[in-house]
Amino acid sequence: MNFFSDFGSSYSRQFFVGALLFCALAVRALADTAPAPVAGSFEPIPVFSIYPPVKPEGTADEALASGRVVDDRYAMTDRASKPWRIAFLFPHIKDPYWVGCDYGVISEAKRLGVAVDIFPANGYDDMIGQLRKMDDVIAAKYDAIVISPLSLTANNASIAKARGLGIPVFELANDSTSDDLTIKVTTSLKGMGVDATEWAIRDAQRRGLKEINIALLPGPRDAGWVKGEVAGTREAASRAAIRVNIVDIKYGDSDRIEQSRLAAQLIAEHGKQLDYILGCTGCAPAAILPMKLAGLNKRIRIVAYDLTREIAGLIRNKEIVASVDTKAVSQARVVTNAAVSFLEGRSKERPHTILVKLGLVDYGNQATYPFDTTTAPAGFKPVLSYTPGKGK
Repeated sequence: MNFFSDFGSSYSRQFFVGALLFCALAVRALADTAPAPVAGSFEPIPVFSIYPPVKPEGTADEALASGRVVDDRYAMTDRASKPWRIAFLFPHIKDPYWVGCDYGVISEAKRLGVAVDIFPANGYDDMIGQLRKMDDVIAAKYDAIVISPLSLTANNASIAKARGLGIPVFELANDSTSDDLTIKVTTSLKGMGVDATEWAIRDAQRRGLKEINIALLPGPRDAGWVKGEVAGTREAASRAAIRVNIVDIKYGDSDRIEQSRLAAQLIAEHGKQLDYILGCTGCAPAAILPMKLAGLNKRIRIVAYDLTREIAGLIRNKEIVASVDTKAVSQARVVTNAAVSFLEGRSKERPHTILVKLGLVDYGNQATYPFDTTTAPAGFKPVLSYTPGKGK
């Protein structure tokens, strides 16, 4: 029987009222339940530095497979000699992941003595908006641009335009196939999918399961990180010691309301046969409420593809069982330092790509996990601009 047939209009009313309550409670979870990050010490960050030759017009994971890889630790650079102007283009700043990136950028800008402006688009469906903002920052003649592209390919022409005008462009977090980037700073996006899925497989084996059904809420279809999550999950599933059935993948913007709708639809269609749901930072928390309303929270386990302060709190409360960690704050720190080092002429041999190493959090290690490498401190409010001598 269909899930909505079981719960009817009563379920629909419960869900939409509950969704509003959940969105409000998420803020409380963010503040009250997550382990408090320790103030950042700016210690060298574990990375893989990847040097040419790499696959032309490739992803970061393809660079990892084709380039010269150095197991490295990225050291923070010294204060800049002048207040360089650096523009950052984010997809949005609607969820804790990008708040963490904001914190990493602003805290490093203050330490380095450079001016930064952050220009968020309105979400992953706002490609036109991000392209317009790119044109604006090119026209404003920033010394460098850092972009978190909405698409693997759709931003490439604008990146080439900036490079043609002598403006170096760096990548942060979201991947692009552009060969005109000065340095990519991200993580193994396929690794996110592999690590999340392998955690679920190990958990299933500990429970004595011989076969599992999983469903994915990975995020917006065209984003590079989403393609990586899904590819990694497929790879891990294909080589698993137990049978792993991917019963559904529902794509959509990482906005909480949209993901709540997709999660409810997923539970309605497949809930009674699912063992695990794997979801992105905005997606995994959105599955909690419809799962509870369906009475399936004892059956289905949620694994997150990436970590935020909110998700850390939900792991602590055992509402999400585990999360991969792409270390948003660390990525933002590294790319800000990479841009300054390039502008200062400090770079000796410049890597094509810097991959910040992944972490993984579950209930077993959450009490001692170094959250300061990943999440903004409690109470941090996004800041979109900093100029030396004018900011706090």
